[in-house]
Amino acid sequence: MTMTKLAKLDGKVALVTGGSRGIGEAVALRLAEDGADVVVTYQGSAERAEAVAAKITGMGRRGWAVRADSADPQAVRGVVEAVAERFGRLDILVNNAGVGVLGPIGEIALDDVDRVLEVNVRAPFLYAQAASAHLTEGGRIITIGSCVTKHVAFPGATLYGASKAAMIGLTKALSRELGPRGITANVIHPGPIDTEMNPADGPSAEFQRGLTALGSYGRVEDIAATIAHLVGEDGRYITGAEIAVDGGLAA
Repeated sequence: MTMTKLAKLDGKVALVTGGSRGIGEAVALRLAEDGADVVVTYQGSAERAEAVAAKITGMGRRGWAVRADSADPQAVRGVVEAVAERFGRLDILVNNAGVGVLGPIGEIALDDVDRVLEVNVRAPFLYAQAASAHLTEGGRIITIGSCVTKHVAFPGATLYGASKAAMIGLTKALSRELGPRGITANVIHPGPIDTEMNPADGPSAEFQRGLTALGSYGRVEDIAATIAHLVGEDGRYITGAEIAVDGGLAA
């Protein structure tokens, strides 16, 4: 008799915020590849998000694209509740959605401050708060931080760096609060990653490559692979950790 080996995330349901492109898309597809049903949120392009959901469905998993502005608290809470209702559970939350505003501190407008803090700080907190009501033993919360929390190699990152540094405190506190329930929380700090927002052939690419020990950009799949490890059974004993996937930028 031939036994079929189950994928390591079979039966799990994951929510990936900002999953229509870049790191979020790569993470969503990797989790589906590993067996999870995956919901992706998006703010802009419905067509791109639906394409990601279609790819997930094409793998034999359940995929769903949901529009949700991370700056809207009701939308954030509503997505989590909708996922739990539609799928009957929630096992994995990946806080990926974020915005970046760079520039001299004296030139950053109050509207930009509010938007960055709403999306990069308040939304991950609210997503984690809402998800914590549904996560059970073996649940996972992964948050995307940034290499600039460890090594700020250029000026103009004050607002963005502050918002991403807040994710360290959030993650460590979550790990303590949710640990007794068998739920882990970790933060990933990507370095220069080849995406539409920061292409490996962009105007600052050579400078960014020079900051890394490897002298190269990373791929979105590098982030996805790290997250796949953390959310699987092999990551069960890793929590409250900051994990740099940055080519040695912070070395």
